[in-house]
Amino acid sequence: MKYLWTEDTGAGLHFWQLVNQLFFDNELVIESKESNQGILNALSDLEIKQSDKYYIAFDYVVDNQDIRNKYRLLRSLEKKSEGKVIILDIICFEHLILAFDKLVSWTGTRKADKIKIREDVLSAIENHRINLSKINSKKTLQYIAGFKRYSTERVMKSLAGELTENEKWSVRGSLMGECWYKDCCVSDHLYNLRCGKPEVEHGSEKMRMLIWSEEIQKIIKEVIV
Repeated sequence: MKYLWTEDTGAGLHFWQLVNQLFFDNELVIESKESNQGILNALSDLEIKQSDKYYIAFDYVVDNQDIRNKYRLLRSLEKKSEGKVIILDIICFEHLILAFDKLVSWTGTRKADKIKIREDVLSAIENHRINLSKINSKKTLQYIAGFKRYSTERVMKSLAGELTENEKWSVRGSLMGECWYKDCCVSDHLYNLRCGKPEVEHGSEKMRMLIWSEEIQKIIKEVIV
């Protein structure tokens, strides 16, 4: 069997389930271990069969010391597995959403300040962190400085949440917002929630376009089914 383990729950787990369905023909067993520590615990107790392989979607940022420590343990477990455990090169689920080039046009978000911050942050990503020295905008630096416990992942989660505020596109719930994977794009003028204009209306096609985006392809090209 071939497994993909993620620490994500909710929308992040749902994303991997959709990737499995639409890109891998359900060849993978998708499991959430609910935290990076959960992944480490599961791997430590694992008895790997000869025919098994485990792909690990472990959120990794270098500006969080606890995550760096856990990642070192994960790498040691990977080395001991003799090729049966493969760590995917991922920052976090929210980074994949933020990096999608259709995000702003599809969601219809009008938060010009957050759109600019997103551009600044994405252009400053380097070695699994936001390189603040690459950011010239005072507003963007002030936004980042506003996090009491700063880390690249916290910034990504916050930005992704704000730019997908319309619940139909949300990535904060128990599932991804239904406009990502269903035939819909609903505007709710009563609550001032507007959708953008996806080029395709069919839900699976929208999701496939997301999956084929550059950052996601960098990750899943390592998965062999």
